[in-house]
Amino acid sequence: SRTSKDSAMYSVPRLLDVAEADCARIQQLVNKLAQESGAARHLVAPTLPGSRNGGDVLVHLRFDDSEQWAAVSDDFDAALADPAITRVNGVSYHGSPTVIADRAPGTVYRTLLLRVEHGVSPATQSRFCADLEQLPGYVSTISAWQLSRPDHAVGNAWTHVFDQEFSDTDGIMGAYLMHPIHWAVVDQWFDPECPNVIVRERVCHSFCTDGGRVLR
Repeated sequence: SRTSKDSAMYSVPRLLDVAEADCARIQQLVNKLAQESGAARHLVAPTLPGSRNGGDVLVHLRFDDSEQWAAVSDDFDAALADPAITRVNGVSYHGSPTVIADRAPGTVYRTLLLRVEHGVSPATQSRFCADLEQLPGYVSTISAWQLSRPDHAVGNAWTHVFDQEFSDTDGIMGAYLMHPIHWAVVDQWFDPECPNVIVRERVCHSFCTDGGRVLR
């Protein structure tokens, strides 16, 4: 498949756990802030069934650079201190998504936040990342993706963030999670019964509908 790299940008996803009665209000509040933030792309949407530790509302902002985010980050932090928001997980990072040109644009955005345990060698981490980067070549329901190392983390000391654009929810729950490349190659890094395990803590696996294609 032909791939292309988009220009580097600064991404800020946040996964919000929100009291059910306040979800609509919080989504409206955060969406207003996102629209006024100056972000080149933004996404604010309820998470879909199947998300794990993924929050109730998924937010993703993409800026041209980190300075643009720094100019509005205090406003977001103040909004996310709302008592109805019981937990926030997230990261901030530079990166360039890879777009797979001969695949139709997707309708679902997914992010995976994970923490590699302390003391894992750089060589092992490189092999781990290489395995993750193989996935889009095998899973035809992925049309864009980005693997990054955060420079700021919220909620946990996340070490990696793996974003994808999927065709639809079946493209995640079936074609992706059930693919042999996933369970035979990638899962060894996450399974405590495998000797190669390096991710022992619970991950954040979160996805939502994205008609605007925030990764592009």
